[in-house]
Amino acid sequence: MEKNPTKKKIKKVKHIPLYVDSRSFPNVNISLGAIWLHGVCNENPLAPLIRSLGLTLYRTSGDNSVLYDHDLESYTLYDMHGRKIPQQVVIEVGETFKRILKETEKVRDEYVNDISVLQAISIVLDSHPKLRQEGLAYEVLQWYICRMEAWFAADADMISLKNWDQEQVLSGGHGLMVKGYEPVIKALARDIDIRLNHRVTKISSLFNKVIVSVDDGRKLIADAAVVTVPLGVLKANLIHFEPKLPEWKVSAISDLGVGSENKIALLFDSVFWPNVELLGIVAPTSYACGYFLNLHKATGHPVLVYMAAGRFAYDLEKLSDESAAKFVMLQLKKMFPDAKEPVQYLVSRWGTDPNSLGCYCYDKVGKPVDVYDRLREPLDNIFFGGEAVSMDHQGSVHGAYSAGVMAAENCQSYLLGRLGDVEKIPLASFRTENLEAAFPLQISRM
Repeated sequence: MEKNPTKKKIKKVKHIPLYVDSRSFPNVNISLGAIWLHGVCNENPLAPLIRSLGLTLYRTSGDNSVLYDHDLESYTLYDMHGRKIPQQVVIEVGETFKRILKETEKVRDEYVNDISVLQAISIVLDSHPKLRQEGLAYEVLQWYICRMEAWFAADADMISLKNWDQEQVLSGGHGLMVKGYEPVIKALARDIDIRLNHRVTKISSLFNKVIVSVDDGRKLIADAAVVTVPLGVLKANLIHFEPKLPEWKVSAISDLGVGSENKIALLFDSVFWPNVELLGIVAPTSYACGYFLNLHKATGHPVLVYMAAGRFAYDLEKLSDESAAKFVMLQLKKMFPDAKEPVQYLVSRWGTDPNSLGCYCYDKVGKPVDVYDRLREPLDNIFFGGEAVSMDHQGSVHGAYSAGVMAAENCQSYLLGRLGDVEKIPLASFRTENLEAAFPLQISRM
C-alpha cells in the first residue's frame, strides 16, 4: 500500500531557556547570567531535569525572605565609611520594610490608577510617620529597596504597584545552581540541530511557510517557527516581521518593561572576607547602595560577584571593563581596606548586548491586564515563547522553560491540524514523566 503522500516528519522542537554567557574563570564555575532556581521544590518544571543530572543547589533563602532570594541572617552590611552595621539594626529595619510593603497594599486599594512602588512607599511613610527611618536606619532601608529593585532589574519608580507582588512564586525558597545552568542547557540541546552565530534579521510568514533570514543572507524555511528572542530585542525592532506585527502585538511588546542587572565577577587568590552569603554597602539612596554575592560560600572558590540593577546597571555599562572592575574594588575596599586586587575579573553588559538588550521583563506602571496574553498569542504559524510570555513566572529560568515548552506544544498541535496525518514525535529528550521522582533535589547550606 502506498504511503500517504501528505505524511511528514516534524523535526524536534526544543526551547533553550535563556541566552547564556559562558565566559568563566579557569576551573571555576561562574555564570554572568541566570544562576538562581526560584522555587526549590518538586513542582518547579526544571526540578526533574536538575534531579536527573545530579546538580547541586545551594539554598539561599526560605519562603519568607524579605530579600526574596536571601534570608535576613545571611549577609553583613557596612556603611560608606566601612563600619560594620549591627545585625540587630539590619533585622529591625528589615521588619519595618515588611510592614511598609504590607501598607502599600492599602494604597493600591485606594488608588484607581496605578502608581509606582516608590510613590506608594512615600505615601505610606507620610501616613505612618513611625515607620520613617532616620540616619543609619534610613540608609539600611535604602539598601532593602536596592535589593527589591534587583528582583525586578528596575528602579522602584518604574515598577507597578498593582502588579509587583502578583507573581506566583513557587515554594521551597531560592537556591543557587552551584554549577550554573550550563549543564541544563547542554542536556536540553543534546541531539538537537542548533545553529549558532545565525543572527535573525527578518521573519516572513508566506504561503503557509515561515522564512527566516539571517544576517549573512541565508534563508531558512519551515512550516512554523517559535520565536523566543528576549523582549529587549523585540522592543528594539531588530527583527523585521513580514507581514508587519499587528498593533495589538506591538503594543504588548511596548507595554512591558525590560530591566537590566549586571554582574562583575572578581576572582581572588585567597579569601579575605567573612563567611556570609552577601556583603552590602548602605547609602542615602538605593542607587548608591551595593552588594557582593559571596560564591565562596556556595562553591568553595574565592569569588565575589558585584551585582547592579536598573539605571545603575546601565550606567556601569558606560565604563570599560577595567574601569568597572576598579569601581567595584573601591566599593570593596570601603568594607575591607586591605582587600587584595583580583587575579581576574569578568564584566557583563546585558543592557547593551545585542543578543539580549536587557535581562528580563517587569511590570511597568499602568501595565494592561491582558499584556501577557497578547504577547503569548501566536500569529498563524509563528509562536512566541520565553520568560516574558510565561503564564505565572516571568523573569525566571523555569518560566522561560515552561513557556518554551508550551509554545512548542502549541506549534506541534497547529502542524498536526494543518498537515493532517503526520508523525508526532516527542518534543524533548527530557520529559518529566521519564525522570524518576525518586531522585531528590540535592541541596546544601553551608
